Amino acid sequence: MRNIYFIIVCIFLSSTVTAQDNTTLLFSYTLHRNLKSYSKQSDLAYQTGDTERGHFLFDSLVQNQLVGTLFDDFNLKRYHKNRLRLSTVSKPVFLITYASWCVPGKGEIPALNKLARQYGKDVQFIVLYWDRKANIKKLSKKFDSRIMICYAHETYNRDAYLVSTLKHSLGFPLTYLLDEKRNVVSIKRGIIKPDQKITYAKAVDANYTSFKEHLNCLLINKINDSSQRLAKH
Repeated sequence: MRNIYFIIVCIFLSSTVTAQDNTTLLFSYTLHRNLKSYSKQSDLAYQTGDTERGHFLFDSLVQNQLVGTLFDDFNLKRYHKNRLRLSTVSKPVFLITYASWCVPGKGEIPALNKLARQYGKDVQFIVLYWDRKANIKKLSKKFDSRIMICYAHETYNRDAYLVSTLKHSLGFPLTYLLDEKRNVVSIKRGIIKPDQKITYAKAVDANYTSFKEHLNCLLINKINDSSQRLAKH
């Protein structure tokens, strides 16, 4: 199966790299170009218990290579609606990846819903599950209507490249922050796990604060872009 993914990646990259301009590299091309070296160093760091270096390597890959690349125009399956092509979204995107077998932490989904209610007008929130449609039926009902629930699985047609690029590269849960032109603003790893002994309300607040810090990257970037456009006129 991994060989199949590799072949798909090679075919896709060979057809897309030539289409890029001289200033913007495609996210998938840049990721796969750096993935082998990153994975080797990262695996060694975690095998030796050096989690600090593991985090450093991830942050370095994101900041030095992936930020500023053009995120692929993936065509996502939506649970309640037709497919979503990312290029049709005119707002910045807050995309978080999950799996149905990973139980969300206490207060995690309510915190995300709260954020979507407050900023859904300016930012498109997307939750992408690495699973079959049937397995996310109950989970999809827990999210606010402002959040698009999508899914992808290795066995589905046209999902292989999406899965190999996003799921089998940097892992999950992962949050991808994209501006309105699909440029990568930041990528955040993991979700905080509040102490299970704290109250539900405090757990929601803790997760909300964490998500809000991620979102600030998009909001600040949007303000800066608006200021630059005004300065040109």
